[in-house]
Amino acid sequence: MGFQRRMEENVKLATAEDTVEYHLFLIPDEPRDPEKHKEILQKYIERIMTQFAPILVPYIWQNQPFNLKYKPGKGGVPAHMFGVTKFGDNIEDEWFIVYIVKQITKEFPELVARIEDNDGEFLLIEAADFLPKWLDPDNSANRVFFYHGELCIIPAPKKPGATAWSLTTPPTIPQALNIISTHSEKIPASESVRAAVNRRIRGYPEKIQASLHRAHCFLPAGIVAVLKQRPRLVAAGVQAFYLRDPIDLRACRVFKTFLPETRIMTSVTFTKCLYAQLTQQRFVPDRRSGYRLPPPSHPQYRAHELGMKLAHGFEILCSRCSPHFSDSKKSHVTASPLWAGFLDSLKKNDYFKGLIEGSAQYQERLEMAKNYFQLSVNRPESSLAMSPGEEILTLLQTLPFDIEELKKEEANLPPEDDDQWLDLSPDQLDQLLQEAAGRKEPEPPISKKEENYDLTQVSKSMKAFISKVSTHEGAELPREPSEAPITFDADSFLNYFDKILGPRPPESDSDDLDEDEDDFECLDSDEELDFETQEPGEESSVKGALNDLKSYMAQMDQELAHTSISKSFTTRKQMESTGKNSDEEENGAGGPVMTLVDVDLNLVSNILESYSSQAGLAGPASNLLQSMGVRLPDNTDRGPASEPTGD
Repeated sequence: MGFQRRMEENVKLATAEDTVEYHLFLIPDEPRDPEKHKEILQKYIERIMTQFAPILVPYIWQNQPFNLKYKPGKGGVPAHMFGVTKFGDNIEDEWFIVYIVKQITKEFPELVARIEDNDGEFLLIEAADFLPKWLDPDNSANRVFFYHGELCIIPAPKKPGATAWSLTTPPTIPQALNIISTHSEKIPASESVRAAVNRRIRGYPEKIQASLHRAHCFLPAGIVAVLKQRPRLVAAGVQAFYLRDPIDLRACRVFKTFLPETRIMTSVTFTKCLYAQLTQQRFVPDRRSGYRLPPPSHPQYRAHELGMKLAHGFEILCSRCSPHFSDSKKSHVTASPLWAGFLDSLKKNDYFKGLIEGSAQYQERLEMAKNYFQLSVNRPESSLAMSPGEEILTLLQTLPFDIEELKKEEANLPPEDDDQWLDLSPDQLDQLLQEAAGRKEPEPPISKKEENYDLTQVSKSMKAFISKVSTHEGAELPREPSEAPITFDADSFLNYFDKILGPRPPESDSDDLDEDEDDFECLDSDEELDFETQEPGEESSVKGALNDLKSYMAQMDQELAHTSISKSFTTRKQMESTGKNSDEEENGAGGPVMTLVDVDLNLVSNILESYSSQAGLAGPASNLLQSMGVRLPDNTDRGPASEPTGD
């Protein structure tokens, strides 16, 4: 999480909240005539939007659709294709765009893409646990791209001047494009980084259908006719209701556009995000509106409630615009010079699935294509674009519909989808958290036969965690066990202390020295220790400080020896056999004898005690152990927790 926190601190808020930007560059980046280059990029936009039309046309976006437009060169950034989408509360829209951009670079190998949102390089945030240590938010700008359908990271040289083409500072866009075109074999991200991103977009495009939810709604006939023509407008209706304010509700006291007397039963397709937003808000309609609900026990209560809320959303949209808005906004798609070529490309890509031209299904797909073309290909300036309310009013004025015909369809409605996915069980939540943590499959439950659980991995993981270097940016968790540990020259380290402390005594009052030597072997540092460069003055200063520290520690040992604090720790088992003679030894030696503390046993005992007190809930012990890949078995002891015994 450190990378994400620093990225959020360093990111320049060039994009709005919950918004994703994507850029497509043509390589090699050669000098071209601006007008000719613009024509080439416009052709690419047409080809891209046509080729991906089969999955983009029926997609229901939370706020704005995927779109591309030509962006002229400016400030050292060459002319390219550019798009921006506000995904709002539905994060799946953003990751679907990542999938689209990745596939574009796969289908068009001469294109390079980069994508970012208001958090910055969110792809790196997703793969933060697997990034190389040199990569941080300060040097990640213009290093992350998609090329040939793979995630690429332009590396930095391990040593200054090691390679002529790599840069220690963030490259400019032209420099990055040049590196990608000339050293493409050296820039793919590591397998673990690519796997982390691919895991997030796994399942597309089939995943699109799984993200939809079909439900019955009792709606005014006008809304039914509009949604038949423009299914995507359900998102605008839900958002208008979900984000309503008191001024919006004034228009819903008495409905003027969608009268409750015209309601019929229909089937509406939502995204799961939209359906959850609509169902989870409690709302009581104004009595003057005419929208009355049956009792909750009624079998169609949910359909009436959903229809009432959606009708309020559509009424709010229409109330925000004048019914006599400018005709300049009522643009005709077929009048665009790009429409004919776009329609021919759709036919070549089998968009109409062999439907007979002029049939009802053909016309339905044609209208969806026109709408898609207007929003994504031939997108007008924001000042000329129609608002959802204006679009709804235009459809109501131009679209004839027969209420009686729509009522006949009530008997043949498709069944509703089960909405049990709204309620997560604890096991499902655990599975989602494990998948988010990067585990391919959920761990099988620990069987009751696993009574001989190896507790040594708890102490080993904790030692590995403590031996990691921690800075002001936070502590690092141990990586996978397969990661090769960083070597540490323990002999040089001990020789250094021999120089400033003098020779070590043959025996020590504490037998922890062996353990300390073992712990030094686990030290994990990114910096090499150099003990041969100490100045004489510095050496004497360090020696004086360490002598003072030794005297402080000796005085502390003397004071603690006469207290009962040692009884709060568990000592080594082999010392228990000499416990009977402890009093004699104390009297004979003239003072108390310090017994060895079993560090591992005390560590495991305290962690197990903390884990047991959590009572199956989340807590510091389980969170820390799970972050290090250690999973303890469930506490099945019904009586008081017994302390573990050493081996």
